[in-house]
Amino acid sequence: MSGPVKTSSSSVAKRMLLGRAFTSANLEHTLLPKILALPVFASDALSSVAYATGEILIALTIATTNPTQYVMPIAIAIAALMAIVVSSYRQTVRAYPGGGGAYIVTKENLGVLPGLVAAAALLFDYMMTVVVSIVAGVFAIGSAFPAANDHKVFLSIGFVWLVTIANLRGARESGTVFAIPTYGFVAAILATIAIALSPSNAGAPVTHWNSTQPSANTSARASTAP
Repeated sequence: MSGPVKTSSSSVAKRMLLGRAFTSANLEHTLLPKILALPVFASDALSSVAYATGEILIALTIATTNPTQYVMPIAIAIAALMAIVVSSYRQTVRAYPGGGGAYIVTKENLGVLPGLVAAAALLFDYMMTVVVSIVAGVFAIGSAFPAANDHKVFLSIGFVWLVTIANLRGARESGTVFAIPTYGFVAAILATIAIALSPSNAGAPVTHWNSTQPSANTSARASTAP
């Protein structure tokens, strides 16, 4: 008879950090209900809402003296793009009820090379979403707590590590972790829209854009010029 299997210290640390491994027969544990699937699979669009608006306004401020006139056309274009994405996803779900990612769908309809391009683009998009979203979040923390500005790199690396560990523990576990901040963010956005459209703001003074005021980036470049 073989003796008892010795568990190495690295295996114990891995189990404590990532949880127990699942066999193929127990993979149903990773299936997500809709309420937990949203924080996992919709995080790309939600994170873009958090920082993309400010980045668009910064770019418009540099490109034109009256950026506000382009806000609504850009918002309509983004909404139309999201409608196209949602419609495409719904068609993909119906055509591939067993699951169909970018590589599978593109490969079966266009060939192997386009499938590889789609898969590579998706991986790059996921990587950039994590990096840009976390950096934008750290900058937001720094705007609320100026003391954090001295530790931006450390905070960014730490949050990337936390997101990595949460995802490695499993889809269900990561969905549970991300559910509270995701739904909290959605509630905050809806509350902001409701407050902006409330009758109490109808008499608020209108803020006009001062085209002679230099942008933050222009001021920064001017202050660092020799």
